Amino acid sequence: MSRTFSIVPFFICIALVACNGETETQQTTERESRQLNFTATVNFIDNQGNTVSSIDAAVADDDASRTEGLMDVHDLPENAGMIFIFEGDEPRSFWMANTPLPLDIIFVNSEMEIVRIHRNTSPYSQENILSEAPAKYAVEVNAGYTIRHDIREGMSIRYEQ
Repeated sequence: MSRTFSIVPFFICIALVACNGETETQQTTERESRQLNFTATVNFIDNQGNTVSSIDAAVADDDASRTEGLMDVHDLPENAGMIFIFEGDEPRSFWMANTPLPLDIIFVNSEMEIVRIHRNTSPYSQENILSEAPAKYAVEVNAGYTIRHDIREGMSIRYEQ
């Protein structure tokens, strides 16, 4: 009889741990399902002044939103992305920690010229992704977007909010 009573607390502990695990999983899922608010448009312009493509963009224009970036965003529509706006032209460094999507990162100077494109960045990587030239803006889009739309360094962007 006492053996039965000693097993019951064991199963209660297992049940409590399992329930706690479900709560953590639910919280993680909620965090992972972060939705973006697309309030701007970024147009990609070729050297003849023609718009080659456009995206709806979430705007990251303060320290908190720039730090968060596309972290924990698991679904990004094909023609969507994020524009990061900084105070001035400086060499920039990005990384993909906590970012589950492979991205193309486009660095743009204050004259709106694309100065560097990093294609197909690795999700969750802590490797520094450098602009290699002064940049005031960075635009993140799904990996492959710049190839599909023939976006190249030397082209420009137009940003509308």
